[in-house]
Amino acid sequence: MKIPKLYFDTSVFNFAIADDVLLEREITLRLFEEIRSGKYNVFISQIVMLEINKAPEPKAIQLRDCIKKINPEELIFDDSAETLAREYIEKGIIPAKYEDDAFHIAIASVNDLDAIVSWNFTHIVKLKTKREVSGINALMGYKPIEICSPQEVVENV
Repeated sequence: MKIPKLYFDTSVFNFAIADDVLLEREITLRLFEEIRSGKYNVFISQIVMLEINKAPEPKAIQLRDCIKKINPEELIFDDSAETLAREYIEKGIIPAKYEDDAFHIAIASVNDLDAIVSWNFTHIVKLKTKREVSGINALMGYKPIEICSPQEVVENV
């Protein structure tokens, strides 16, 4: 059986350390347990690390520690991902102001991952984004990618 390949954006790690969203934190930590048990292969990107490095201390340290616990593979943000992300922005799927969200989706898509996992319901995990990303991916020669929240992935909720 093929182990699903999941891309985590920065929001997943933010919710893993958040004190004000207890249910989401609990779900995220359960997902991390499932990762450590081998159910999923997890990926992040240079964009995630750049976002985390912009966080104030000690939050940035907590986020980096969180990443170490699940040991994801780090993907690069290359020309293919940038081209695809710019298409998402040009077509109005992701606002230019939030280009990092487009970068996350594009990196996962060009690397042939199975899903992007995010707690970002504003620009990533929403019907419009899911439908339109699938369309752009098909036009640009990439397979559709699942876009979901950790709650949709975790098996032991």
